[in-house]
Amino acid sequence: MMEGLFQLTVLREKSMPEFKDLKGIEPAWCPGCGNFGILKAFKDTLVQMNIEPHEFTAVSGIGQAAKFPHYIKCNTFNGLHGRALPAATGIRLANHKQRVMIFTGDGDCYGEGGNHLIHTIRRNINMSLFVHDNQIYGLTKGQASPTSAEGIHTKNQPLGVFSEQLNPMAMAIALDCSFVARSFSADPEHLTKTMKAAIEHNGFSLVDILQPCITFNKLNTYEWYKERVYYLENEYNPEDRVSAFARSLEWGDKIPLGIIYKNNRPALEDRNPVISELALVKQQFNGTLINKTLREFY
Repeated sequence: MMEGLFQLTVLREKSMPEFKDLKGIEPAWCPGCGNFGILKAFKDTLVQMNIEPHEFTAVSGIGQAAKFPHYIKCNTFNGLHGRALPAATGIRLANHKQRVMIFTGDGDCYGEGGNHLIHTIRRNINMSLFVHDNQIYGLTKGQASPTSAEGIHTKNQPLGVFSEQLNPMAMAIALDCSFVARSFSADPEHLTKTMKAAIEHNGFSLVDILQPCITFNKLNTYEWYKERVYYLENEYNPEDRVSAFARSLEWGDKIPLGIIYKNNRPALEDRNPVISELALVKQQFNGTLINKTLREFY
């Protein structure tokens, strides 16, 4: 009997996920939404990397992008608006053997969650953040987000956006984020390649994914992006921080796609002696230490 269970376990470990095995509930996105391309690319990434649903946790906040984990079979945690990264951090530090991927929008991450993004980059926790950047708030009916173009007119900015447009790539490189990349939802092959590189990287990865919002953003359309995006040259060196920062400033007529910057500074999990050898969830619980601390407050 034990031998049979062992054989079953071995077979289970060798099984490879198929595209159809990753299906979640039916998406409620608008037909033509860029999120569909991101969903397909991520499923392709899981299949190519042989990552099964139980081997990763998808974390999100609030927004159209944050619905993403419901549309794929996986461990899922839905947090509050802008609060996906703290939840993901807790999950990763409790069990750093579990892959953690975060799916969020430009409003959710760069707006409400901007402060959390700064400190997650600083800590360099080994997680992958995929930002669905449609330069608008899609779920809450089209108000401007931090990446909306200055001057664009929206429902609650009838006179145009007065704030300068946020450049998340430049910000991340300035903060020495260990992996900074940009891709485009209409090129699932390039997006899959970029997602794989982000997941394989040991450290915090930020992938900004350009995607049209066909309902509320009439400026940044598929055609608008296709006229401007270009792919970084094969000889480009993403480890040159100065050159990477210069590329990150390109926007408008030319928008670079690819791995813009990366470094090899150690991840937080490798630097923390408490969890570097053994995941927290695998460690033996010692209640005496808690009781000792609690007695100090009696």
